[in-house]
Amino acid sequence: MYDLIIRNGTIIDGSGDARFVADVAVQDGRITAVGKIEQTGHREIDATGKLVTPGWVDIHTHYDGQATWDPLLAPSSWHGVTTVVMGNCGVGFAPVKPQDRNFLIELMEGVEDIPGAALSEGINWEWESFPEYLDALERFPRAIDVATQVPHGAIRAYVMGERCNTDYAPTGDEVEQMAALVREGVAAGALGFSSSKTLLHKDIHGEYMPGTFSGRDEMLALGLGMKGLPNAVFELVSDHLGDDDEWAWVKDFQAQTGLGVTLIATTAPAYQNNKMYNLAEQARLEGHEIRPQAAGRPTGVLHGLQSSFHAFVGHPTWRAELAGLEHDALVTKLQDPDMKAQLLSETSVIQSGPMQDLDNLMKMVFPLGDEPNYEPSFDESVAGLAKARGESPLSVMFDLLVANDGLELFYQPLGGYQNYSLDAQKKLLEHPNVLFGLSDGGAHCGVIADAGMPTFIMTHWGRDRTRGDQLSLEFIVRSLTSSTAEAFGMFDRGRIQVGMIADLNIIDFEQLRLFRPEAVFDLPAGGRRLVQRAKGYDWTIKAGEVIFEQGEHTGALPGKLVRRTDDSKASARALN
Repeated sequence: MYDLIIRNGTIIDGSGDARFVADVAVQDGRITAVGKIEQTGHREIDATGKLVTPGWVDIHTHYDGQATWDPLLAPSSWHGVTTVVMGNCGVGFAPVKPQDRNFLIELMEGVEDIPGAALSEGINWEWESFPEYLDALERFPRAIDVATQVPHGAIRAYVMGERCNTDYAPTGDEVEQMAALVREGVAAGALGFSSSKTLLHKDIHGEYMPGTFSGRDEMLALGLGMKGLPNAVFELVSDHLGDDDEWAWVKDFQAQTGLGVTLIATTAPAYQNNKMYNLAEQARLEGHEIRPQAAGRPTGVLHGLQSSFHAFVGHPTWRAELAGLEHDALVTKLQDPDMKAQLLSETSVIQSGPMQDLDNLMKMVFPLGDEPNYEPSFDESVAGLAKARGESPLSVMFDLLVANDGLELFYQPLGGYQNYSLDAQKKLLEHPNVLFGLSDGGAHCGVIADAGMPTFIMTHWGRDRTRGDQLSLEFIVRSLTSSTAEAFGMFDRGRIQVGMIADLNIIDFEQLRLFRPEAVFDLPAGGRRLVQRAKGYDWTIKAGEVIFEQGEHTGALPGKLVRRTDDSKASARALN
């Protein structure tokens, strides 16, 4: 008798092959049979008419602190994710000397918009070294699996102290120390090393994060610290992707080590003129294991009274009288016509970036409503609605902010949406060297809610898109499971195949949907975050145990720490 049998589901197995109807049997946390199964199970689930897929493997999250206090790792776990990779963008909490703990918190708060008070209260600091951090993660019970990377920011702070986030060039001895720490962490089980060289990443004091100005020699040396450690990955966030010097050392690292590189761009220019696509194509043609990450849609800032940002945050009256009010009191104040007139008569004190032309910005701000639409037309923008009504964009923006008890949120894509189409995003997602990523689960608590990206990709690209071609569900599932798992050296998951870990989603695909994001105050110290819930994940199974049923946690906590393994894909397949 098997522990669990899933009957009559429509299997999309993560390989990219065509779907088929079959049963799936699970024993001791592993898939033991796929096909027509005559035996019985201690528990059986009827999946007739439902999709059965591997659990999603999300390679770009920031649960580095949350993973030490939250057993659910929501909202990612609400969206069918059964494995998350953190330690991205060069930020994290190990290694750390006691005197640098607050520095790393302020760095994470600035770069990833995670409330510092929540991190201060929630993290117990049971570690100093990176191996000790891994051990702490391993001890904590949770619903889903976690894996992490060694972050450049913490490495620099540990070796260089207060000089770590300046343009000070480390000495040869300091570079050697940092490379040794990278190797120590990856040898202990980190999946790789991550670094950020974008000017967008700053701590809460406006200081650039450690590593921003690191030169070729340092970057290459730290990467080479992983040489000889199979399956390790070098993740690089950069404003300079495609620049000759940076491209040269990235390819040099890949050629010397044979290890994978994954690239992340955070600025809009990187997505213009198909730049990211062209990088992926160049890497493919030259035979380099260099893989850009792409999200299912452009990263978007959420405007709204529940968010940290909207068109009026820079107006003097907002700053002086409104910014500190509780939500209900704020809505009451804004319902006063005189307050609307006052705000519309003012000019924002923020005169940088898109905020210097708010009327123009409103062309790229879209009300989400109860059925969020992430591929809207101009007519659906605030500026488009204003044009139809014969009003000013900011007047309409004000009215929409206050309507519905001030609960509406507005999507502003940050780049790659100038033509009001996701066709360019589709082209990028389809490239064989591109990885699905950038959900940023656990991060950007006040302005972004993209942790539901797998659900968006399934619904928008696999079912609902009307303004262009869709993607096949077989391609989508492979991209969310085996492609991401194997790129990070996790060969024991991502497929519905005998011997693999039984991480599974049973999905009522016709009912699968995203709800409007909402603000909740459930972080330590009452910290706020924006979350987005989903419907349609009837069962999510981690290592053979049902962890969510009809969207509710069952209480099961089978999740573990995933450590890097020396096993190759072939040997892992043989073992399974």
